[in-house]
Amino acid sequence: MLKKTYFLWILTLPILGGVYFFASKSSKDTSPIQLKAKDSAIVNFGGDIYAKHCASCHGVNLEGQPDWKVRNSDGKLPAPPHDKTGHTWHHSDRVLFKLTKYGLASFAGEDYQSNMPAYEGILSDEEIIAVLSYIKSRWPLGVQGKHDQINKKYNSQERN
Repeated sequence: MLKKTYFLWILTLPILGGVYFFASKSSKDTSPIQLKAKDSAIVNFGGDIYAKHCASCHGVNLEGQPDWKVRNSDGKLPAPPHDKTGHTWHHSDRVLFKLTKYGLASFAGEDYQSNMPAYEGILSDEEIIAVLSYIKSRWPLGVQGKHDQINKKYNSQERN
C-alpha cells in the first residue's frame, strides 16, 4: 500500500505543478502591446474612434478639460489632456492599454472614483490600440521618441 501511495504522489506532483505553471502563465496578460503611430490606416481608424468615444471629455484636439489637476466638487478629476502637455506619454503602451481597457480603478483601487469608463466590452483590443496610436501620432516627434524610450525601459523590466 505504501509503495502504491508513493507512486501516486510521484505521478501527481508533476501534473499539479504543470497545472499551476500553465494557469499562472495564462492568467498574466503577456501579449505584446505596441502602438502604431506611423501606420496611417490604424491612426485614421483610431481618430474616428477617438472622436466618437473620447473627444467629448478629452477634447477634439486632445487638450483635456480645464483645471484637469484640480478635483471637481464631486471629488473626481477632470479629463486630462492627451497632447504633449498631459501625462499620457509618460506611461508605457501596456499601461495605457490597461488603463483604457480596465479603467483607472484597476490601478488605483476599486474605491477610486473617476468619470473615465473601462472600455472592456465597449472597444475591442484592436480599437483601443488604434485610439492610443492616434493619440501618440499627434505628439511632437521628440515626445514620441521619449515615449519610445519609456517603452524600452518598461519592456526590459517586464521581462526580468
